[in-house]
Amino acid sequence: MLSVAAAMMGAKSVLGIDIDADALEIAQENVDEFEINDTVDLVRASLCADAAGSDGELLLNEQIVGGMKAKFDTAVLNPPFGTKPGNKGIDLLFLQAACLMANNAVYSLHKSSTREFLVRKAQSWGFDCEVLAELKFDVPMMYKFHKKKSVDIAVDLLRLSRKQ
Repeated sequence: MLSVAAAMMGAKSVLGIDIDADALEIAQENVDEFEINDTVDLVRASLCADAAGSDGELLLNEQIVGGMKAKFDTAVLNPPFGTKPGNKGIDLLFLQAACLMANNAVYSLHKSSTREFLVRKAQSWGFDCEVLAELKFDVPMMYKFHKKKSVDIAVDLLRLSRKQ
């Protein structure tokens, strides 16, 4: 989990949010192993609202996100790509939540094919968007809808910073 990496890199206070209990269990094992319990808090929560919008789009969980507006200096995330049936646009929703929660900067990984769209969205939210790195993710067959043993996905590491 990125929370552990943030703490290891010197962040004084870290909050990790994930909906996946297994991912949180592994993260907690790492927190314990690296003895960073006083720095990292882990929370199981969804950034998506329980109900979808009128046209079926995913909506922010205002109870979670609203209570954390501008509470953090920096947000670091690796959202789902938002291409699986039922989660279209979830990557944008996670990015929006991070932008609402962060005072200064957001670092996020996204499919390179969405770069132009994400840059325009970031600008409309009052953020500058910079591509820090172009990467290749080897995504193994993990879900029923995956058809190949593995696929290389072109991914951008983005840095969004609030416009001054």
